[in-house]
Amino acid sequence: MTLLRSTVYWHVFALSRSEAALGVIGLVQFVPALALTLVGGAVADAYDRRRVMRLAQLPLLATAGLLFFATREGAVSVPLLYAAVFSNAVAMAFDSPARQAFLPSLVPVEAFPRAVTFASTAGALAFATGPALGGILIAASGVDAAYAAFGVLVAGNLLGLAFVRPLRAITERRAPSWQAVREGLAFVRRSPVVLGCMALDMFAVVLGGATALLPVYANDILHVGPRGYGLLTSSLEIGALAMSVVLLARRPLERAGPALLGAVVVYGIATIGFGLSRAFPLSVALYMLVGAADQVSVVMRQTAIQLSTPDALRGRVSAVNMIFIAASNQLGAVRSGFLAAATDATFAVVSGGIGCLLVVAWTAWKLPELRRYRIHHAR
Repeated sequence: MTLLRSTVYWHVFALSRSEAALGVIGLVQFVPALALTLVGGAVADAYDRRRVMRLAQLPLLATAGLLFFATREGAVSVPLLYAAVFSNAVAMAFDSPARQAFLPSLVPVEAFPRAVTFASTAGALAFATGPALGGILIAASGVDAAYAAFGVLVAGNLLGLAFVRPLRAITERRAPSWQAVREGLAFVRRSPVVLGCMALDMFAVVLGGATALLPVYANDILHVGPRGYGLLTSSLEIGALAMSVVLLARRPLERAGPALLGAVVVYGIATIGFGLSRAFPLSVALYMLVGAADQVSVVMRQTAIQLSTPDALRGRVSAVNMIFIAASNQLGAVRSGFLAAATDATFAVVSGGIGCLLVVAWTAWKLPELRRYRIHHAR
């Protein structure tokens, strides 16, 4: 998806030359995610999750074909690109909860933390390589080549799912309904570990996220221009990938709760340091540390949420988690942008890092269950 996303951003700007048109893409993606992800979670708990994922690939494949041929024929337009983004967001509202809930059934429980690490590593690699591949293809063969490559990758994913077999099947299935959605929400509310993981991540990203202000830092504070901006942006994923290698090389962490809280503390401190830095190499190193800490947080959070949730509820709980993540990314960009406009970028980033540390302290105090959580306590 990162290949398609970066290609669409480039294509929309090339057609419109409007920054506002780029902002609409985020809105078009967020609306179906907010409206349909809970429904997608209920569907994932009611039907075969592998089948849900395979069906969700069909709109993605159709979108790739449509954009490829429309671009080749010169018939592509910004509204068509928005429609494609909307269609894919609808598909992902069903695919993502099913995919997250499906993972625990593929491996023994004791191997699940390692499986989460592998999955998050693959995700970080996709975020790092997808935009780069899109740029190479656009420069070498045109934007239609990037759409064709996305279609090939989706077709490969669709084919690969045919060979995946779960070790365990859902023991209880119910038709999707609003009552089923409410059951998922109720479980999150009464589970301090699950709710704590979701809320901690959301507030940490809302307060500590600096992604939206990277252009300001590159141009006005560090004075490194577009090339420096590219390195600064990719440093987050480089740090995440480096930490993934470390996590894969070592024994899985059992103290998931303390590790999660500690990772968010490092995230907040590194964010403060990044906000204050005026040396480009130091800024890159600190933003890599932000990415590394975030990767630990992702692995610990996903492990704790999935292992603390009964399999029959995993689709719905994963859907709630996805809404928290989507909201944090959008609200974090809004917070940092508006606060920087009212004050300055340094204040917005540094105050966000401090707020992140305060959220960790409050969470550790109010939720001792999360602070004491160990993987071997999971059901």
